[in-house]
Amino acid sequence: MKPLTYREAGVDIDAGEDAVRRITPLARATSRAEVIGGVGGFASFVSVPSKYREPVLVSSADGVGTKLKVAFLAGRHDTVGIDLVAMGVNDVLVHGAEPLYFLDYIAIGRLDPEQIEAIVGGVAAGCRQAGCALVGGEMAAHPDSHAPGEYDLAGFAVGVVERTRLIDGSAVRPGDAVIGLASSGLHSNGFSLARRIVFDVMRLGVFDPFPGTGRSVGDELLEPTRIYVRSIQKLLEAVEVRAMAHITGGGLIGNVPRVLPPGCRARIYKSSWPVPAVFEALRRAGNVEDAEMFQTFNMGVGYVVIVPAAAAETAARLLREAGEQVVRLGEVVAGERGVELVA
Repeated sequence: MKPLTYREAGVDIDAGEDAVRRITPLARATSRAEVIGGVGGFASFVSVPSKYREPVLVSSADGVGTKLKVAFLAGRHDTVGIDLVAMGVNDVLVHGAEPLYFLDYIAIGRLDPEQIEAIVGGVAAGCRQAGCALVGGEMAAHPDSHAPGEYDLAGFAVGVVERTRLIDGSAVRPGDAVIGLASSGLHSNGFSLARRIVFDVMRLGVFDPFPGTGRSVGDELLEPTRIYVRSIQKLLEAVEVRAMAHITGGGLIGNVPRVLPPGCRARIYKSSWPVPAVFEALRRAGNVEDAEMFQTFNMGVGYVVIVPAAAAETAARLLREAGEQVVRLGEVVAGERGVELVA
């Protein structure tokens, strides 16, 4: 028996080193002044920006979920990294935090340097959109744990906010305005149901046209999650924001109550925004009930902002000027904490 090697067992150290060489400049391109040192050490060092007097660190961990299955089918790996960053930075943004740095984790069966470069290229693009630094991460080769060409992603976002400006929803009062920012599609949630409908019920392939959208299935489903950081940062400088919610798994019904204090209920009018064609196509093809749609998908609203009623018009104007599609979803009313969807 000839001597066995790590490569023969499924782990190629040389491929890993090649991947690191490829992704190092991608990470460096996202650097901030607070980053100390470079990529490649055992840990990363980031100082807190000096403008903060009483800084609070805000952190989040998340993944991309089964949206990755669509990327595998399409052979496209350059956008899911944006999704990964979005899921983290939008979450820390909810509490008024400025995204500071990000780390990623890639678990893969066999390291393909070009594929890793595409994945991390998306992560770096997301970090540039959010203004945070990609300071490190991990590539883990797990032979036999993933099918050829497949992988899993996780990400970790850290932001910072002045303690006196931390937003936790406690200031919300009946009468406040509920404003919605449009999503860019499904974002990264509900894909187990979406894939079942698209591939099993509609029997479409990733390169087939997606009904009603004018795009292919792959283009529609792989549209990256919108990152709201820069728009919301501009809003926070000008308007009192009492609460925010990132509309992820659980939809409006599951996420908005997380930032409401006791005695406050969000009344949202379903007629206040046009539901994008992708959701209507999924609803019809899957015969999905309305309540299920609103608890699974964002239905075209990716982020929610709650402000005093008197500030609603100013907030909407500032967000539109920042490039967002904005709708007045409804208002906060007195009642049991939750979301009331009305026609």
